[in-house]
Amino acid sequence: MSDWSIDAAERVYGVSQWGGGYFHIGENGNVHVTPVPTNPSIRIDFKSVLDEIHQEGVQFPVVVRFHDILRSQVANLNTIFKDTIERAEYQGRYQGVYPVKVNQMREVVEEIVDAGEPFSYGLEAGSKAELITVLAMNTNEDSLTVLNGYKDEEFMRLAMLGCKLGRKMVVVVEKYSELLLLVKVAKELDVEPIIGVRAKMTVKGRGKWEGSAGDRAKFGLTISEIIKTARYLESQGMAHCLSLLHFHIGSQLTDIRAIKEAMTEAARIYADLHKMGFPLDYVDVGGGLGIDYDGSNSTNESSRNYSMQEYVSDVVYGLKEMCDLEGVPHPNIVSESGRAITAHHSCVVTEIVGEIKSDAASVDVTECDNEHVFLKNIRELAEHFEDHKNMHEVFNDATQYKEQALDAFKLRVLSLEELAKIETLYWNIMARLQAWYSTQEYVPEELQELDYSLSSQYLCNFSVFQSAADTWAIDQLLPVVPLTRLDEKPTVNCSLVDITCDSDGKIDQFTIGREITDVLPVHPLKEDEKYFMGLFLTGAYQDVMGDMHNLFGRLNEVHIFSYDDDPEDFYIEEVVKGSSVDDVLNIMQYNPKAMASDVKRAIDKQVAAGTIKPREGVRWTDFYEDCLGGYTYLKNK
Repeated sequence: MSDWSIDAAERVYGVSQWGGGYFHIGENGNVHVTPVPTNPSIRIDFKSVLDEIHQEGVQFPVVVRFHDILRSQVANLNTIFKDTIERAEYQGRYQGVYPVKVNQMREVVEEIVDAGEPFSYGLEAGSKAELITVLAMNTNEDSLTVLNGYKDEEFMRLAMLGCKLGRKMVVVVEKYSELLLLVKVAKELDVEPIIGVRAKMTVKGRGKWEGSAGDRAKFGLTISEIIKTARYLESQGMAHCLSLLHFHIGSQLTDIRAIKEAMTEAARIYADLHKMGFPLDYVDVGGGLGIDYDGSNSTNESSRNYSMQEYVSDVVYGLKEMCDLEGVPHPNIVSESGRAITAHHSCVVTEIVGEIKSDAASVDVTECDNEHVFLKNIRELAEHFEDHKNMHEVFNDATQYKEQALDAFKLRVLSLEELAKIETLYWNIMARLQAWYSTQEYVPEELQELDYSLSSQYLCNFSVFQSAADTWAIDQLLPVVPLTRLDEKPTVNCSLVDITCDSDGKIDQFTIGREITDVLPVHPLKEDEKYFMGLFLTGAYQDVMGDMHNLFGRLNEVHIFSYDDDPEDFYIEEVVKGSSVDDVLNIMQYNPKAMASDVKRAIDKQVAAGTIKPREGVRWTDFYEDCLGGYTYLKNK
């Protein structure tokens, strides 16, 4: 179309703004993926991925993982730190860790460990189960295993097992009582642990998680507790074990100034501890490296006003400047970036299975004898719409007639058929008002809601609570984009609703043209063509935080690897089956086998009574058992 182009699509959906160099809109109107930005010759057409998923018989919705993106992000973070350290002539080195809480999926952690091997990139655990996991996964003796979170004696013993296995296990003390337990277990097992302390920072982060720091922070030691910890270790002959200072001021930091301020405070604590006779080896700057969910490159809660390079530079140069001023050695730098590593590699693909319209059903509004005055009034308003000079007055009158009609219906003054005619005429007027005001510079506040009121709801075959939990729980913005037809002008405004029986199962906040809107421009559905929507940047937290509301389970997963010699530049390396009905029922402590037996007995009883024929009974029994073993989502046609 003459008034539409790929550039126009980019301005609307902002794919290149939030895509991190990995996602673009191709000239054919499909979303394209460049999983290794340093090798732009590999470019994957998402439509080809959808076609192959269909050919493999994998049911939608699916999680699509681009493992090369995961590997690229690991290499990118480590390389930027290495290059910045060299340019700054910084004397320490970078030894990052991946916090597995961000995405504990085995395939994700394995890929990160493998990609991080050349950089001695380690893992972080914050619970006993995560510690058990990283003990098995992080076998690189040069990398760190950082242990955060609250700890009991069993946790401490597992950490000491890691030490005996030759691993660099850093036990971070979150509260003073943990120190006493750690020293007791270490001496009992004759192990010299690597001990860290987490500082309760006065600097607060910016964004949704700014409460991670400050006096009311959940974790960390005050300055007096840090000094008390150091002195206690000194009294126990273990001062040399105190090796790491850790801080964390919040996830998804939106403002680079918070990082600068935190580095100044942390560097001063490190320097003074060193002067007191506690020469720490590491400063762990925690997590917080944000990503740009909305593409605005701003301090919005779903964005950040800095790049990865700027973040790294502020960490390295901030530490260097303070250490040089205080005359203390440059410590090794540890960071716990998880969101920035994992978010881009995973997306949820759901098929649109239907459309819900406010004005979907209309009735014949032909005039009849003895009509109620409310119906006559609104018909006259519709018939003489173009004659009115004050469109705001038209809106007010139509709204009043509709409200009066509802009251009259409740009082048995108006018939159901008359009410239906009034509703039809009302929505007809609203649509014409929307079209008229779309050409005007000023739209009254009341009428600004028309776009949302008249927008469609596209029914998506997935569960928000399972696959995009943060959009429901904390109003997190996730980029949502049609995967095809982006070379066509979108002419339908919609919000997205899922297939759960919950009114909260919806997404109605979108980033369009760098603004937050409650409708997403999309394309009209075609009867002979499937229409897929992609929810991007779901690799951090969304993969592991979903619940089983309505017993919708985990999605099927498709793991994509790039391959330059393949005509499509990729291959599906693995398909991981999602939850079956049987799986989720077992989790909820049902017994599917017993349930199948109960239903079979009920069917057999009807067969014996003659209400169901024997062959039909067998088919119904098989059908029920097949459903137990089937996918929890709607079946693709």
